[in-house]
Amino acid sequence: MKKIVVKFGGSNLRQPEDISRVVNVVQSYQQPLVLVVSAFYGITNALIACVQAAREGAGTAAALAESQDYTQNLRALKKQILEANISAPADRARIELALSVRLNQLDRYLTGIHCIGDVPTFVNDAILSYGERLSSLLLTEVLLSHGIRAREALPEDIGLITDGVFGNAACDFDASAPAVSRALAGDDVIVVPGFYGVDRDGKATLFGRGGSDYSAASIACCIGAESLDVWKDVDGFLSADPGTVSAPHTITQLNYLEAAELSYFGAKILHPRTVEPLFDQNIPIRILNITRPERGLQPYTVINAQRKVTRDVVKSVTSTEDVAILKLHGPGVGFKSGILAQVTNTLDANGINIKSVLTAQTAINILVSRDNLDAAYAALMEHHLAGVVEVSRNADVAIVAVVGDGVLEASDVGGAIASRALSAAIAAGVHVCLAAAGASEVAAYMLVQQEDRKLALQAIHAEFFGR
Repeated sequence: MKKIVVKFGGSNLRQPEDISRVVNVVQSYQQPLVLVVSAFYGITNALIACVQAAREGAGTAAALAESQDYTQNLRALKKQILEANISAPADRARIELALSVRLNQLDRYLTGIHCIGDVPTFVNDAILSYGERLSSLLLTEVLLSHGIRAREALPEDIGLITDGVFGNAACDFDASAPAVSRALAGDDVIVVPGFYGVDRDGKATLFGRGGSDYSAASIACCIGAESLDVWKDVDGFLSADPGTVSAPHTITQLNYLEAAELSYFGAKILHPRTVEPLFDQNIPIRILNITRPERGLQPYTVINAQRKVTRDVVKSVTSTEDVAILKLHGPGVGFKSGILAQVTNTLDANGINIKSVLTAQTAINILVSRDNLDAAYAALMEHHLAGVVEVSRNADVAIVAVVGDGVLEASDVGGAIASRALSAAIAAGVHVCLAAAGASEVAAYMLVQQEDRKLALQAIHAEFFGR
């Protein structure tokens, strides 16, 4: 029988008592599972801040004391979790000892930063993986205390091999699948920490922020899982952000492309790369809500290969502020050969990902993440591109996208989707900076002033959903 891979994210692990919900979910399956678990909510961000503080204060007594304080705080948090979930004192003492081993390892990494005055990429990735390593150990022990046959399996032990890119790795499926499939066989519930794999030398390499979803999808691919079940604290994918639009409705089915584009353009249900490993094997993704135990194992949204064009085509309107525009000005930049290649090579050499490119005769507009804008600007200014007379930047923008199968070509309706969305935004008084359709067969998007993002989302949602 094929196994189900079950992913629990940080939103499921906010309070010490939340683990009991996870245990109840695991028991409800009544079959062997592979669990992929994230760090407790906020731990990864705290580790990032801790590494940054250690880097900036390397070698100072104050910074070293701050690092030690952080690991002490982690010890206290894990002790709280144990006390809330493990009743037997002897069991708590045993688990505390196992947790101390990992926390001591983390402590040594942080101390090493102060000794060498730097944070090598492999050290950064190793440190940030400890949030997940602590969660997987804790969850395994809690499951065992409830009489569930469970065992922990670390990526380095099961052979989850990556391409070796620190900070933003991809799974090497040819190298991983045979070993992972063997390691995760059997009738136990197996708990794997998400967010990282290992390179061929055994060093931890992160799958990028939010990469536990990708970890789970990669494992599901390696073992040919029945499904990937992702437990959230929301009712699946919605027609819009419920914090911005009143009464959005749940989307019961999406195809892989729609889910990928929604995630790319700002929906926070899945990491944008989650569908990649599952596409070829047609392994469905099921989105469930851990705060709705009355629904049991009934998903809110199912993501699979089925293509379904709805009456009004658009299934969801989404947005993100994680975008900025880098604009290259020049009277012939759109015509001159080689400029775009130089730009992409320069940004790639500096580790900067391009979200999109829109060109005209006198300007090339490059969309990047907001955090990368200044570094991208500095890199291009240093490169002195021929034909470019000015490079400008604008972080005061947001993307609003409409997503649905048929956005571009659904009979007589699809061709009007992008223009309807644009017209609705403009009629509401939204300042539209750029608009694009055609890059994806299931999405069209516009860039608006950041202050107009919510207004645009509301106006476009009303156009297609009537509210």
